[in-house]
Amino acid sequence: MALDPAAQAVSGPDGRVELRDHSAIASSPHYNAELAPVPLARRTWGTYNFFALWMGMAHNIPSYTLAASLVALGMDWLQALLTITLGNLIVLVPMLLNSHAGTKYGIPFPVFARAFYGVRGANLVALLRAFVACAWFGIQTWVGGGALHVVVGRLAGDGWTRAPEVLGRAWTLWLCFLVFWVVQMLVVWRGMEAIRRFENWTAPLVSVGFLVLLAYVAVEAGGFGPILAEPSRLGWGPDFWSVFFPALMGMIAFWSTLSLNMPDFTRFGGSQREQALGQVLGLPTTMSFIAVVAILTTSGAVARYGEAIWDPAELASRFDSTAVVLVALVALVAATVSANLAANVVSPAYDFSNAFPKRITFAAGGLLTGLIGVAIQPWRLISDPSGYVFAWLGFYGGLLGSVAGVLVAGYWVLARTRLALPDLYLAGRGAYWFRAGWNWRAVAATALGSLLAVGGAHGGPFPADGLLPPLAPLYDYNWVVGMVVGLVGHLALAPRRENA
Repeated sequence: MALDPAAQAVSGPDGRVELRDHSAIASSPHYNAELAPVPLARRTWGTYNFFALWMGMAHNIPSYTLAASLVALGMDWLQALLTITLGNLIVLVPMLLNSHAGTKYGIPFPVFARAFYGVRGANLVALLRAFVACAWFGIQTWVGGGALHVVVGRLAGDGWTRAPEVLGRAWTLWLCFLVFWVVQMLVVWRGMEAIRRFENWTAPLVSVGFLVLLAYVAVEAGGFGPILAEPSRLGWGPDFWSVFFPALMGMIAFWSTLSLNMPDFTRFGGSQREQALGQVLGLPTTMSFIAVVAILTTSGAVARYGEAIWDPAELASRFDSTAVVLVALVALVAATVSANLAANVVSPAYDFSNAFPKRITFAAGGLLTGLIGVAIQPWRLISDPSGYVFAWLGFYGGLLGSVAGVLVAGYWVLARTRLALPDLYLAGRGAYWFRAGWNWRAVAATALGSLLAVGGAHGGPFPADGLLPPLAPLYDYNWVVGMVVGLVGHLALAPRRENA
């Protein structure tokens, strides 16, 4: 049965597409107002908005610990900076390619995924992305709660920081974690606009906090000379390269989640040029800034304290000046809330809503994200730098790389950026229903890419010789392997009739 002509999508002069009449799809079980295409009149985000978005998302404590962990693993400041910069430039490519669909059609990531995985099958990758975001939400909340614990400890004294332990940690630390969690949930419950307003005024604070940390450590270490002179424990030989490639995959994996779900934000873009330029200016520059600060600060800690302290809250706790500690960590706490809400709540809220469009609202999806983020026990994920970079980031990066490969192949090669917009919401019919709502070819390509990318996972919680030993050599290149195999596999398996 054909759609009413009035319900067909209309293309504007700049190539962006609008669905002006939703009446033909509004009753579908796969439609709700939050998943619906954004009208052109509401697509108002400009270059600065996307730049500011990246400033808010990149400037946070986990971004700092990511860079600092490389120093803890033995790199010097130059090696760590090169690794992070290269990783950001690589992940920017699929990020921009997938962002295009959001701006052109005004659709979020899970709806975009329906074009290639099927209207029902998209839930597979959407929920995979959602659970990763839940874990990141938990990680951000844990480190933010830790920073809050240090702040209060400086005011309350040793009775606070050395309180009796519960489950191996001071009960006061658990209390700070809970308070940090509740504050975020209150903002989430007020909706997307509350998140946007909160982020606007907190994002710049983190720059202040990190610069205060750097300045204090530099003074304590005797200036930047000793910091920059701190040698690499790895050199530039085999020891370095054995760490470099897994670390590079970890850097890519850090933003591989956003490389999938940037349509959640670019759907509000005023033009393709504005969203692309905002991201090109935003991601590499903001991450390089935080990387430089983290690397110099951590290297300074080695020169001053004799060890690489990759947790900024722990580092600040060693400072003699209470004023410095309070200024730095209050700024970091506020900015971490901002980054966490933008980067790790928006996506799973949409993803959970996509799974049950008529039952789960954005606010309910955000609350579910918070609950899962606690259940996942984030304090275990970042208990040491090797587990953080190699086990956690590397494993899920390989999985999401295969999804990115399928989306890039489907949208740019098979569909040639043309989608039948109303069909993305139809049940039982339309171009994207495939077989019972699933495109099993895309699922097979994703499974193959994931198997080759992470089947040989080793180190940390995995067997020393790998889950599947013959695949162990591929694991050091997990994201690239997943991306390439997912892309090639989808092109090889998908019939050309998928073109919209």
